[in-house]
Amino acid sequence: MGKERSIGAKASKASVKKPQTILAPRGKLAVLLPGLGAVATTTMAGVFLARRGIAAPIGSLTQLATIRLGKRTEGRAPRIKDFLPLAGLDQLTFAAWDLFPEDAHASARNAGVLDAPHLDAVRDELEQIRPRKAVFYPEYVRRLQGGHVKTGADKAEMVEQIRADIRDILREREAARAVAVWCGSTEIFVSPSEVHQSVAAFEAGLQRSDPGITSSQIYAWAFIKEGVPFANGAPNLTVDFPAAEELARRHAVPIAGKDFKTGQTLMKTVIAPALKARMLGISGWFSTNILGNRDGEVLDDPGSFRAKEVSKLGALERILSPLAHPELYGKLFHKVRIEYYPPRGDAKEGWDNIDIFGWLGYPMQIKIDFLCRDSILAAPIVLDLALLLDLAARAGLRGTQEWLSFYFKSPMTAESVYPEHDLFIQSMKLKNTMRWLMGEELITHLGHEYYD
Repeated sequence: MGKERSIGAKASKASVKKPQTILAPRGKLAVLLPGLGAVATTTMAGVFLARRGIAAPIGSLTQLATIRLGKRTEGRAPRIKDFLPLAGLDQLTFAAWDLFPEDAHASARNAGVLDAPHLDAVRDELEQIRPRKAVFYPEYVRRLQGGHVKTGADKAEMVEQIRADIRDILREREAARAVAVWCGSTEIFVSPSEVHQSVAAFEAGLQRSDPGITSSQIYAWAFIKEGVPFANGAPNLTVDFPAAEELARRHAVPIAGKDFKTGQTLMKTVIAPALKARMLGISGWFSTNILGNRDGEVLDDPGSFRAKEVSKLGALERILSPLAHPELYGKLFHKVRIEYYPPRGDAKEGWDNIDIFGWLGYPMQIKIDFLCRDSILAAPIVLDLALLLDLAARAGLRGTQEWLSFYFKSPMTAESVYPEHDLFIQSMKLKNTMRWLMGEELITHLGHEYYD
């Protein structure tokens, strides 16, 4: 893992980039997390526990999954962490920003996700992580209030304060480089406007504190300008606009998003492809969630819920292609609800009622009741994105990383193409990109009869 690797040397004719060199993952990697809440603290504690051998990082592809290489007859299927030159868990160091000044241990205890034995086992490490003051404009997240916030003359100054924080963190932690993952709250729905169309327009907007520039966009702009790869774990318009793509390419920074695919949407991107593959019709799909954590409280605001609703509604239409199959999906009624229910805490419940029809139009039903834990499902995503975006940066990749769509509800893509939501297509794209990076042949899944 310490050696540099050439990529693309053995790649198939479908390769589109010139062979490059993947820099070795030397030194510490600072993982920067805006939002020191349930997701961030669960991620941190999980990494600390895993590297002490106390608990396993279940759900993380980078740590547990294998990847097939070559023909099935070759029997090569190493673990991804042994195949890719990823940073090791022992190289990770964490930092965060938050509205509240409590350290990561206190925040994790308040979140109520992890049991006391797990938190006590890594208490010393968690207590060392104290958040820096947050950039926070309450008009974008109306249900949260906190006093641990930065002040400045305009939004341009806020960007510079975050940039200064990044440099301080790297120096204090003696880290060689950094990667950032948004673990903050869902902001109100914001549509791209003129300020988002170019780097020059956005920079001017920062100077005048344009209302179209949200708190999460300020963080992202700072990360990109400091050369820090960034993933957006919320449905916010954080880097999903032309100016951010332009800046990321200019600074050779990989970016990805948006909105972690954890519970109910994960199930949709599994079930919907199965129904479409069998050409079974769907007349209605009703989804509701109940959760009681901070995210649930934020989503109780109609503006924030609208951003999440758009993220959740998009997957079905893309997967099912109703224009191509009007007789099966043209009259699909799709509704999504999220209800704030404090007694449930982080253990949310996603309930789906699916009305389907089959041969000769006869009706059937599918019902799914997913009793899941939001942060337990999100934490391995945060870890994987941090490690894979760091890999992308060391491989010289820049701009939107569509191969990471596997992890998101609303995958970002190039402007000219539509996003893939089918989990199985996303998984194939993810692993084929890993193969390509390491100079291995891409897997087509052609049968044995097609080979010599």
